[in-house]
Amino acid sequence: MPSPFPGMDPFLEHPHIFADLHDRMHIHMSEALQAKLPAPYFAVVSERLWVETTPRYIESDTNVLSGPERGSPHANGGAVAVAEPRTRTNPLVVEVEHDERREGFVEIRTRDKDGAERVVTSIEILSLSNKMPGEKSRELYQKKQREVLASPIHLVEIDLLRGGEHATALPRICIESRFGPFDYHVTVNRFVEPDKYYVYPVRLAERLPEISVPLLPRDGSVPLDLQIVFDRCYDAGPYRRRIRYDLAQIVPPLTASQAEWAARILQEQNVAAG
Repeated sequence: MPSPFPGMDPFLEHPHIFADLHDRMHIHMSEALQAKLPAPYFAVVSERLWVETTPRYIESDTNVLSGPERGSPHANGGAVAVAEPRTRTNPLVVEVEHDERREGFVEIRTRDKDGAERVVTSIEILSLSNKMPGEKSRELYQKKQREVLASPIHLVEIDLLRGGEHATALPRICIESRFGPFDYHVTVNRFVEPDKYYVYPVRLAERLPEISVPLLPRDGSVPLDLQIVFDRCYDAGPYRRRIRYDLAQIVPPLTASQAEWAARILQEQNVAAG
């Protein structure tokens, strides 16, 4: 069953939901591309891996183990735990947990004459953490963004999140000055035109765009219909069963006019809050 909305479903932007959509979009997007790519191009799903450190605070323990007394069983070399000497001030103990994180993206590759694989196009769907200041994921994403823009690799960035801090390479003001307010967008930077961006701005009530994904200059580009990819993700995913279609549940919230539009859509589609 398709989403009740014509384009992006704003209920899927919720932090508890979007990570699942993010992963599914990469899989179905690579499949859609693979069906259109001419030989010898192929699409692969790759991952960034990093470790987040999360501090866990533990109250200071006042129990102290003393060394063995003379004549005790451990007096002649037996093992015993001995704490640091008592001090006037007890420290706060911080135990750091290492949490492994992964984040996917799609690459279009081909082979050179010597058989080595070459990355031609990098396609990124922005995650919630990519748009959150101070997150390790944002730092790594921006580092990769700079590296790709300085290389002979095309960069396609897809932002399906209304919230968070702008993270695609083209500043938001550059898009708004030409298009006005928008909710989602896609930018394409071709390495042969490093100072030019092809932009697909999208408002909530609109279908997601069909974009042109560049290959090497001699081979042109291939189309990718993001609405078809999204619809397949929705049909194959748990969203209709999982989501409560209650406007109070949308994160981030809609504007007043958007909420009126969404309420009308849900009523027309006969979708009740679950």
